Amino acid sequence: MTDAASSSLPSSSRLKAILAKVDGSPSDYRDVFTRLYAASAADEAEASDKRRAAGRAPGPLDGRIVSIKDLFDVEGEVTLAGGLPGEGDKPAVEDADVVSVLRKCGTVIVGKTNMTEYAFSGLGLNPHYGTPANSGDPRRIPGGSSSGAAISVALDLADLAIGSDTGGSVRIPAALNGLVGFKPSQNRISRRGVFPLSFTLDCVGFIAKDLPIIAAAYDVLATDDRSSIAPAETIRCGVPRGFLFSGMEVHVGHAFAKALHGLQQQGHVVIDVDLDGILAKPFELQSKGTLVGAEAAYIHAERMGDPSRFDPFVLSRLRKGQALDAATYVGILQQRAALMPRLDAAMTELDILIMPTVPVVAPLFSELEGEGAMDRANALLLRNPSVFNFFDLPAISLPIETGDGACAVGCMIVGRRGEDRRLISIAEAFRSEVKYLAR
Repeated sequence: MTDAASSSLPSSSRLKAILAKVDGSPSDYRDVFTRLYAASAADEAEASDKRRAAGRAPGPLDGRIVSIKDLFDVEGEVTLAGGLPGEGDKPAVEDADVVSVLRKCGTVIVGKTNMTEYAFSGLGLNPHYGTPANSGDPRRIPGGSSSGAAISVALDLADLAIGSDTGGSVRIPAALNGLVGFKPSQNRISRRGVFPLSFTLDCVGFIAKDLPIIAAAYDVLATDDRSSIAPAETIRCGVPRGFLFSGMEVHVGHAFAKALHGLQQQGHVVIDVDLDGILAKPFELQSKGTLVGAEAAYIHAERMGDPSRFDPFVLSRLRKGQALDAATYVGILQQRAALMPRLDAAMTELDILIMPTVPVVAPLFSELEGEGAMDRANALLLRNPSVFNFFDLPAISLPIETGDGACAVGCMIVGRRGEDRRLISIAEAFRSEVKYLAR
């Protein structure tokens, strides 16, 4: 459902249809949510309908149906973050800042969405609460870690999904399901009340079918963004060909080439740039262990005393994080700080970088069987998106037109440092050129 269509219907009617679909559907729908807020959402929808009828809507988000990833605090509830409950878990004493602001904007919060356990995988699998299937092909994975977030939007169970993105957790499922996924700069949006994976790299992010609702949500949630809203008529797009294009499937390559051709046809400048000397550095520096792994292992150290509570795949990644020594960890942080201005300088004459969000289509569930298969698939999905968490640049995954019945493909555009709002505007300008999938 498009933004225009969804906003023109009464929120109460839309919510009833959504709840009926989830309650009366096969498990694929139920696996999207870990908790539904049927009663409170009905009250919010009714209140919104009354405001809108009286001409008192507080803004463009009023009455829009929103899902929130199961790592945002909701007052009175234990925030599970895709994990099993434990004896020492305590209910949240207040809503996360993001949830609080969304309520004030009049949104209808329909429920909490399923996710990879503790957000620590790009595959989107969860052995505790089920795994929602890919919206285009139920034989394929949804992508993660914001799996339920993406599927809630793809199946018209929400207009907007609020997720998190530490290494691609919003952009990966957006790309694999034909949606828009936006990762802002890390500190643009408050993470107060958000269950952490990495203190250094976590971001709050958004998934939707189109950009206007993402822009509206960003505008009310973001702080200290002074970047220009109006982009130049001609956008200079740098294509960082090199290792970020390795392992690319033919279908993805063809779709991406068509997208670039569309941009050139509209008069935008598309040039190849050699940035491997900078963009490959995060992987060289983290060859013995990652910032995310080390910080996640610290966060979950006490829980890891009971290994039976964990998804074995997530547990294995946490144990690798424990092995990173303090000197190496500090060295990675220092090198990261030194690398950031190098990439900034390389992008001075560019408006954006552009590349496939991930180099493959959504893997089949069956392709994850066998020793090492999950590790290989996870690493490939995380590779391109995670680079720009490391460099803390804003990034948006846009769906590319791939033809009826074809697997979804995402095109990632990356903005210059701090230019989050300008990047959204560039993405909006690209709508016709990077043709959106109508899913």
